[in-house]
Amino acid sequence: MNTVTRPRILVVGGGFAGVACVRRLERKLSPWAADIALVTPTSYQLYMPLLPQVASGVLTPQSVALSLRRSTKYRTRIIPGGAIGVDLRSKVCVIRMITGRTVAEPYDYIVLAPGSVTRTFDIPGLTDHAYGMKTLAEAAYIRDHVISQLDLADASEDPAERAARLQFVVVGGGYAGTETAACLQLLTHAAVERYPRLDPGLIKWHLIDIAPKLMPELGEKLGRSAQEILTRRGIEISLGVSIAKAGPEEVTFTDGRVIPTHTLIWTAGVVASPLIATLDAETVRGRLAVNADMCLPGHDGVFALGDSAAVPDLARGEGAVCPPTAQHALRQGRQVADNVIAALTGRPLRPYHHKDLGLVVDLGGTDAVSKPLGVELRGLPAQVAARGYHWAALRTNVAKTRVMTNWLLNSIAGNDFVRTGFQSRQRAKLGDFEYTHAYLTPEQVRAHVEEAGRRVR
Repeated sequence: MNTVTRPRILVVGGGFAGVACVRRLERKLSPWAADIALVTPTSYQLYMPLLPQVASGVLTPQSVALSLRRSTKYRTRIIPGGAIGVDLRSKVCVIRMITGRTVAEPYDYIVLAPGSVTRTFDIPGLTDHAYGMKTLAEAAYIRDHVISQLDLADASEDPAERAARLQFVVVGGGYAGTETAACLQLLTHAAVERYPRLDPGLIKWHLIDIAPKLMPELGEKLGRSAQEILTRRGIEISLGVSIAKAGPEEVTFTDGRVIPTHTLIWTAGVVASPLIATLDAETVRGRLAVNADMCLPGHDGVFALGDSAAVPDLARGEGAVCPPTAQHALRQGRQVADNVIAALTGRPLRPYHHKDLGLVVDLGGTDAVSKPLGVELRGLPAQVAARGYHWAALRTNVAKTRVMTNWLLNSIAGNDFVRTGFQSRQRAKLGDFEYTHAYLTPEQVRAHVEEAGRRVR
């Protein structure tokens, strides 16, 4: 008797791209057409653009963690772990489970959407003393850390220690860094009323970036407006400046300034997941080189998208690739799902083409700068556009309800400045939250796959 097995579709990554792909596959494929599996260390999709609001306490962590198991109609098998290597020739993905055990998962079709990790440089002390803003745990951790600095400064009798604990440095003038500095500055500004022993003048926020402009993607006028808003709040912005070295109690800028501080938040861009380096395939600035239909050239059944893939931007042309944004990842996920189905049924694949919806930047309170569909907005109209866009982009009605309730409650009741216990006695390092040390080399991947094959035989 011949046993007919269903094609195995393996989706790597539970971010915007991966989840959008899985959900579309589930809706368009009948249950007996294929087996779908999703590799992700967490059983939720993180809405990353709202992480700064989690760090500042405007939103609760649960409100931006959209459960993948909420609906009973979804049939995808969730593999709780992270892909640490892929053998394209053997069609096997090596997965590190959340228990630490390593397994080999075979596939017929694979969709690579592992996302990105925080970009770091060889700066002395950076990875030992900086915090990131890439995961839900980091956002919760930073909130605890900032509030702990206020508590420690309030209790200290040493003027030097108090001043150092009340200085905060954010590196990165992109969306993540700007929104992080803006939201956390509002948190510490509001906290002054609850800490009568603290001098408001000692609380200082520094936002630095090596680029000559703040958020250049917004354009000259909106970028300048954002800078004026932050400067008016008292945030010191230094452009053309980066970090020379970092220590536990001070940070040295490349212009020679030494800032006594216990808080260094690093948001200076992202790079493709280290998983891409295990493929031994062509890359473009670290991102996997793919065709416009998001197929990997020379490998049947391999698709890549999102932050880790250099997807050609046909709208811009001239060799441009799509930027690593949630807007692109969401659309690419749906398009890849359609292309996987087309490959299953022998139909031609379609290239990815998009129309830009614009950009929104939430600076907290009633401050924002937005450019929806090319229309430049500032102040309250921009804030309505920014929060309206994020609210609409949330995948579930439960998440929308939680976020809207949090916004309303925070606007009425303010912040409680509560530390939740994520702040441990030992400082967490920049790479501890993203497990960047866990990935294999191409040789290690092949060796592991061969060993797994011998065990099966």
